Amino acid sequence: MTAPTHRIGEPAWDAWGDPARAHHLTPDQRALIAQVLGVPATTAAPRAAETELRVARSALPPAARAALAAAVGPAHVNTNPAARLRRAGGKSTPDLLRRRAGDVARAPDAVVSPADHDQVAAVLAACAEHGVAVVPFGGGTSVVGGVEPLRGGFAAAITLDLRRLDRLVALDPVARTATLQAGLRTPEAEEVLADFGMTLGHRPQSYEYATIGGYAATRSAGQDSAGYGRFDSMVLALRAATPRGTLDLGRAPASAAGPDLRQLLLGSEGVFGVITEVTLRVRPLPAAEHEEAWGLPDFAAGTEALRALAQGGLRPTLVRLSDPAETFVNAVLAGAPAPQGCLAVVRCEGDAAYVAAARDAAAAALRAVGGAPLGAEPVAHWREGRYSAPYLRDALLDAGVLAETLETAATWSRLPGLRRAVTAALTTALGGGGGPEPLVLCHISHIYPEGASLYFTVATAAGDDPLERWRAAKRAAGDAITAHGGTITHHHAVGTDHRPWLGAEVGDLGVEVLRAVKRTLDPAGVLNPGKLIPASAPGTGRGGGAGSGTESGAEEGRR
Repeated sequence: MTAPTHRIGEPAWDAWGDPARAHHLTPDQRALIAQVLGVPATTAAPRAAETELRVARSALPPAARAALAAAVGPAHVNTNPAARLRRAGGKSTPDLLRRRAGDVARAPDAVVSPADHDQVAAVLAACAEHGVAVVPFGGGTSVVGGVEPLRGGFAAAITLDLRRLDRLVALDPVARTATLQAGLRTPEAEEVLADFGMTLGHRPQSYEYATIGGYAATRSAGQDSAGYGRFDSMVLALRAATPRGTLDLGRAPASAAGPDLRQLLLGSEGVFGVITEVTLRVRPLPAAEHEEAWGLPDFAAGTEALRALAQGGLRPTLVRLSDPAETFVNAVLAGAPAPQGCLAVVRCEGDAAYVAAARDAAAAALRAVGGAPLGAEPVAHWREGRYSAPYLRDALLDAGVLAETLETAATWSRLPGLRRAVTAALTTALGGGGGPEPLVLCHISHIYPEGASLYFTVATAAGDDPLERWRAAKRAAGDAITAHGGTITHHHAVGTDHRPWLGAEVGDLGVEVLRAVKRTLDPAGVLNPGKLIPASAPGTGRGGGAGSGTESGAEEGRR
């Protein structure tokens, strides 16, 4: 129906996003890093040049290549080293550390770019027949190993790049739904929807690069989830290709026709099938908006205010609460005065009457715990920092600082203990040795009547082996999350990094169900090996292999 006119360029191969927007630390920032983290201002981490890298020769068998060329056209089976390098993984700190060190051993053997659902189905059939692993790839923004091209025991692996599936297929202005192809990036989707006066309202930090299909496959949550909902809650219907055939799921706003099979694909991370189209709830572009920052006396008071908002009748579109450490650091980075205690940012959007009512409800809840309004300027600083944070992470890596994030969610009653436990686990795992303690920041980013998410940011000296330092911290944090009633992931997904803890969350029988679905839809086990489904009996591997990226996908697919 409609394709976007604006195209987003390729992100950097060893960093986040647009190379032209790379962050460079100021002398003051370098001095602060030296003071807080003990990393000398002269430290410079090694970083391989792309011209120095040697991507292995493609191992794609000739018969498989011929079958893929027949499916999508020879021009869309790309074995060029540069294209393969850029799909060698996602954008987590471990991903970037490996690439910067010159480790590109897991680059795919080819990048295959289908144009439509039928071509996706043909690619899956060819790969199942010839024993080639298939890794679906949208924006490549995974931070949990979700797009790493593991071979799972197969001789070769391809990246299935969905960027040519980039159209608005249909829009129903009466029902307020839109059917979008899976490869559309968010700005492109918003561009085509705006032509009809509509918006998706989904704005995660990966907004510029992540895709519609990726959001569905990982159950994404955007910053405006309090108003628009999580991405999976927006999905009315979806279409997916599997090695066994096509799934067309969802036809009404609600149904009692058995279990909701859409949920097999939402959050499935390309392990059961490849999502090619999603029909979503859309809304009219907002007529009014109001945003404001608030200073809160402490994190407990702010949490209580957010609970009151989540359980009340009117919720803001966006509400976030930073702990004192994050409040201070964000203010310093913005060159702004830091409020005492904690900072909350609130935005309401919709028609004028709703915005006024939601604004007043938020103000009442925040004032009730001692909050004070700070105006709109801190919200602008927060927004700028939110979208520039990944670029700052890259600059910190250049300066010898290990910086990474993790997230979880729990009920309101468990939230304080969970925050303390994860903070302690990260501090202990990354501390010691007589040096400065790591910097551990936290904020609440998504609220529900029953609970909320916690999002942690960690910064520490990289040391001689930053990959192992982060693996140890991730193991400690994952164990703490599981022990204190949190989910192993609220919106980053499972991938390889969270796989060791999934069995503890869904139970032995739950893992059996996942394996049974895998066997039914992907009997050869070619779809995204090594992701999501635990490789061993639940509980036996918990905490022992976070981020290790085991290669057991083919085996689990054939059980």
